[in-house]
Amino acid sequence: MLFNEIAYGPIHSRRLGTSLGVELMPLEHKLCTFNCVYCECGWNEPVHHPQLPTREQVRAALEARLKEGLDLDVITFSGNGEPTLHPDFLGIIQDTCALRDQYCPKAKVSVLSNSTQLGRPDVVQALRLCDNRILKLDAGTDTMMRQIDLPVNGNLTVAQIIEWLQQFDGDFTLQTCFLRGRHNGVILDNTSTFELSSWYAAVEKLHPKQIMIYVIDRKTPEENLSKISRKEMETIAAPLIAKGYNVSISA
Repeated sequence: MLFNEIAYGPIHSRRLGTSLGVELMPLEHKLCTFNCVYCECGWNEPVHHPQLPTREQVRAALEARLKEGLDLDVITFSGNGEPTLHPDFLGIIQDTCALRDQYCPKAKVSVLSNSTQLGRPDVVQALRLCDNRILKLDAGTDTMMRQIDLPVNGNLTVAQIIEWLQQFDGDFTLQTCFLRGRHNGVILDNTSTFELSSWYAAVEKLHPKQIMIYVIDRKTPEENLSKISRKEMETIAAPLIAKGYNVSISA
């Protein structure tokens, strides 16, 4: 499922409400630093010279939609890959905040990111301007993170992601997809006792203001995945809720 417009929707997000999406990646294919087995956009495709919308094109497309007088809860950057890969990400977020203030001041500016670009100061600066920083950590161990997320950078570690996330001092939403299945003959399960213990330890280091845990909801590129039940998701959330964390469940 790919988005073929720079400004698309509004759509109803099960986590954010009425959302106008903004696409910073190519409109024809996915471009991401992860190749997640559960990504609704499918697998990455090898593209040598990806065509990204310019900052000016994004601003014009967003302004045109906001001029329609849309009743929005949120303006959301996600789409066909990792939005923070855009070289003008900071400028685009600055433009978006200004347009939001002008046309739709009640709407929140949100970014869904896989956290892999948080080593870039400009990306961190841009995310600090947003109302909602929704940042991914799908596992507490390197092995499971790499098996589920299939990072382009095979040397990426959970410790590195945690270090980057700590820059926000807990002022962000941690997002995790729980699943079971198999990929290329490898069993995937980030709900085992050991994996959950490692993920809980990561949460304790980060102390995020909110935690979003969710399950696969649409067709996935890896077909051998299974959806976790609502009851089990509640069991996963319970120890964190008992400690006072704000946990939302989409199942």
